[in-house]
Amino acid sequence: MFIQTEATPNPATLKFLPGREVLGEGRAADFPTREAAARSPLAMRLFAVENVSGVFFGADFITVTKSAGEWQHLKPALLGAIMEHFTSGAPVLFASGGADDDDGHAAHDGEDGEIVSQIKEILDTRVRPAVAQDGGDITFQGYEAGVVFLNMQGACAGCPSSTVTLKRGVENMLKHYIPEIVEVRQI
Repeated sequence: MFIQTEATPNPATLKFLPGREVLGEGRAADFPTREAAARSPLAMRLFAVENVSGVFFGADFITVTKSAGEWQHLKPALLGAIMEHFTSGAPVLFASGGADDDDGHAAHDGEDGEIVSQIKEILDTRVRPAVAQDGGDITFQGYEAGVVFLNMQGACAGCPSSTVTLKRGVENMLKHYIPEIVEVRQI
């Protein structure tokens, strides 16, 4: 098994490409803490490596965020954990009540349903694929009085350039296509 690595815009996060499906198209799972990793044998293996502070799974990639240390020292242990997991045959995620089968966006009930549908469509078709290339994800969390609330995950969470991405990229795009939007905020 050959696992490639790629740098991300976030210097504290590294992207691992195992050359096989991790979660599958359109799915993602974020483990911002060791406690959140309990539902994933792979995430638990990665958190067992010293200085790992976050793990994120995309369709065909894994991003790992470190709290300290140099990648040159952490990378061999992380590569070993990923390889060990995939050769073991263990699942990436334990079966759950189906929460992992959704699109990652929060549900929205209310009179702004058409606007929210447009927001989700733009995120899914134009924003999320680009963000996934950098090892992260961005999901809709709410809409109220022209303000869109988004959650940035994986390499995007805590990235120095995430504010620029959110304001200049995502906010400008959403405002262009949906005139009712006045602002985008990260939650």
